[in-house]
Amino acid sequence: MSYEHTFSPKRLWLILIGSTAITLSVLLYYGSEIYQKAPPFPFDVVSESGEMVFDRQQMLDGQDVWRQLGGMEMGSIWGHGSYLPPDWTADWIRKESDSLLQQWALRDRGVSFEALGVEDTAALHARLQARVRPNRFDETSQSITVSQDRVNAIKAASLQYDELFGDHVNSAVLREQYALPENPIPDASQRESLSAFFFWTAWSAVTLRVDDTVSYTSNWPHDERIGNTPTPALFLWTFISIMMLLAGVGALAWYYAREHANWGHELQPEVVPAMNPLANIKTTPSMRAVAKYFWVVAAMFGLQMTLGAITAHYQVEGQEFYGFPLADFLPYAVTRTWHIQLAVFWIATAWLATGLYIAPLLSGVEPPWQRFGVNLLLAALVIVVAGSMFGEWAGVQRWFDFDSNFWFGHQGYEYVDLGRFWQILLFVGLLLWLFLVARAIAPAIKSDPANKHLIWLVVVASIAIALLYGAGFMWGKSTNISIMEYWRWWVVHLWVEGVFEVFATGVIALLFVKMGLLRSSTATISVLFATIVFLTGGMLGTFHHLYWSGTPIAVIAIGGVFSALEVVPLVLIGFEAYDHYKLKQSSDWVRFYHWPIMFMLAVAFWNLVGAGLLGFLINPPLALYYMQGLMSTATHAHAALFGVYGMLAIGLLLFCMRGLSNPANWSDGLL
Repeated sequence: MSYEHTFSPKRLWLILIGSTAITLSVLLYYGSEIYQKAPPFPFDVVSESGEMVFDRQQMLDGQDVWRQLGGMEMGSIWGHGSYLPPDWTADWIRKESDSLLQQWALRDRGVSFEALGVEDTAALHARLQARVRPNRFDETSQSITVSQDRVNAIKAASLQYDELFGDHVNSAVLREQYALPENPIPDASQRESLSAFFFWTAWSAVTLRVDDTVSYTSNWPHDERIGNTPTPALFLWTFISIMMLLAGVGALAWYYAREHANWGHELQPEVVPAMNPLANIKTTPSMRAVAKYFWVVAAMFGLQMTLGAITAHYQVEGQEFYGFPLADFLPYAVTRTWHIQLAVFWIATAWLATGLYIAPLLSGVEPPWQRFGVNLLLAALVIVVAGSMFGEWAGVQRWFDFDSNFWFGHQGYEYVDLGRFWQILLFVGLLLWLFLVARAIAPAIKSDPANKHLIWLVVVASIAIALLYGAGFMWGKSTNISIMEYWRWWVVHLWVEGVFEVFATGVIALLFVKMGLLRSSTATISVLFATIVFLTGGMLGTFHHLYWSGTPIAVIAIGGVFSALEVVPLVLIGFEAYDHYKLKQSSDWVRFYHWPIMFMLAVAFWNLVGAGLLGFLINPPLALYYMQGLMSTATHAHAALFGVYGMLAIGLLLFCMRGLSNPANWSDGLL
């Protein structure tokens, strides 16, 4: 029974298009729900006597102050961001709650709260929940009303932030522990605005949704004093998530065992070529021009690792580097921003360069001005990288006003920190890359009909790579963070973790087929099937990033279930690794590609460990409720981003460089 007879490429394309349309529709539908049910941004916050506490402009300005400070690179909001400073939402809740409890204890019991007995403590905790959890947002006036006691608590918390983000000596030690430079926000009015913004994020995390029993952030962060505890829905969808994982693994293992007996042997060709089929491929001028991309990749990779070491050192000396006052010149928020941004840049550049290299390799056609286009794109990428990095540094150093900072400085949102101007330039660069790849690879669709389905998959993935980055334009300077988070994870999860992986899978399959190591027809069906399985879980798995971002409970349900399904295909990744290992041993000339294949083996390992095991460790709703913002998230991020995408980028880089250099000049010792 032939694998080609089991499934046809046409049928798989229809399934892929249908499943993608369905999952994209669900993603968009619940995106509209997030728009409608996001925590409201009030016109003002007033006391019961009518005293103005904060107005909307202060809260919006506070969001700008927070973003210019480094945003998610300097602490986190609703659990998204860095780990050295605190989560400011949780920190505000603690400060305000402490102040309220202390007020009541001194006024009603005559002693400090710490001196109360168990019964009095429990009574005040109950009062605390009764005062802060009811929703006192008025739809008509767009106002939040708070009691006078809460006004006093808000002022007390604001005073602590005024000292922390100013130059008050009382907070000097805390600034050092948080890796904040001295006097990070010199303007007192901006410090007050920052407190207004922190208050709103905490209000959203504590206040019950209208006609509901959970807060806007589904009771995150955990704080039993104010009633933020896991909801029954978190338990339910966590257990369902685990059941879906086990059921999915069982179903896929059964299917794979059944089918592998029929078609597994058909992946490899009957006869492996005696000589390297790529040895006599003509290297075109544009392919040779791609070599410069890899020098840029190496430079960014080295700088990124250096910045990672400096960022880690800030946890030892919060403001200095072995005695040198580094925070005055290169603050923690900047080193962490650059460390994350350069990771995305060097990995993406290696993948983009691979596309530019293999397009004329597959088609045998060098379009007019292709070399010029490749060089122009490299210049544009260098400008975007250098310009955005300078802008982020200048933004944190407060060289810009709020509007200029949004466009040219630091947006404050992890993974998409670069200013909007640099985002636009990058988007234009991606469109140019799409044009260069598409026109170079297009002739191969006619000249190589045996591989047309794989070529089309690479083309479709290339289109998605270019266009999907546009999701980063769906928020503005003052957009509600719940809505911003929805679109931000389109860029991070769907762009970086989604379509780039489809692109890479298709490219690798095409290269192995071109080398005569895989049978074209069987590889086509295998890759299309893998893409269907991956995207079905991966697209809706985006929601596991949005559990506590002011989203409805349905997002937790979908995110919990489909993030488990993301892990299912990774369980059988060992088969893929073993197939790659067998390719390495299939012929003497294949040893020439020993290290590219070894890095692809590493991708398989880290897919299972970094993306699969460490990802599922934190993805079930109940697990993430307690682990959000802890180092477990960073562990998963490093093992998945570098272990999977970074290792793959290096493997592709080495493959291309093998074809661009004299084999006699290679030394594998360092590799």
